[in-house]
Amino acid sequence: MLNEAWLVAAAAVVFGLAGWVKGMVGLGLPTVSMALLALFMPPAQAAALLLLPSLVTNVVQMRPVNTLPWLLNRLGGMQLGIVAGTLGGMAIWGGVGGLPGARMALGLALVVYGFWGLCGPQCLVPQRHQAWSGLVVGFVTGGITALTGVFVVPAVAFLQSLGLARQALMQAMGLCFTVSTVALGLGMWWFGKEGAVSGGLGLGLVVSGLMLIPALAGMHWGEVLREKLSPVRFKKVLMGSLMVLGVYMLF
Repeated sequence: MLNEAWLVAAAAVVFGLAGWVKGMVGLGLPTVSMALLALFMPPAQAAALLLLPSLVTNVVQMRPVNTLPWLLNRLGGMQLGIVAGTLGGMAIWGGVGGLPGARMALGLALVVYGFWGLCGPQCLVPQRHQAWSGLVVGFVTGGITALTGVFVVPAVAFLQSLGLARQALMQAMGLCFTVSTVALGLGMWWFGKEGAVSGGLGLGLVVSGLMLIPALAGMHWGEVLREKLSPVRFKKVLMGSLMVLGVYMLF
């Protein structure tokens, strides 16, 4: 009991920090939480805790509702790719953490994501190539999601290459993250029947629901601070920290 209480308390701190990061820069809750939770629990268990906090905070980020139809029309193929890649990846690998080396893969995803955030070129994808490339990027993102529980690579890089306005970019990230979370949850539920991720679902939706409190509180204070601090500078610090943590997890 004491050990379980310690795990819940540690997870609450992680989700508070991850929510704060998401409030500041519009992303990072799954990346930060999966990276830190993986330090003291199996990836599948961490992914199970992540489901509700990730879903709710991403739905909040999808506002305003009146522009969603336009966004879905433009990014519909990408969302199909995310679902197919996630479910297909979980069918092949047996769920998050089901493949040996998944922890190293998470570290690699963090290093690539952090390096791109710091040094990646700001290029734009021509509109005539956005439909098919979005489908491919979505499929790759889904595969990485199935393997590591992190669904920002390479989706965020692609979204930033579309030339979207700031608010549209934030909403697009919320849409992709929401679809990824739902696909991951469906995959964990389905393949959990075969015992592939039973350890990840052990804490149940109740504990995942409890993690909403620190996640939403952290997100609120992150949004407050975002109005006062430079999100660009903070994002550089965040990306650098993720690279260091990713290298640690790799080696």
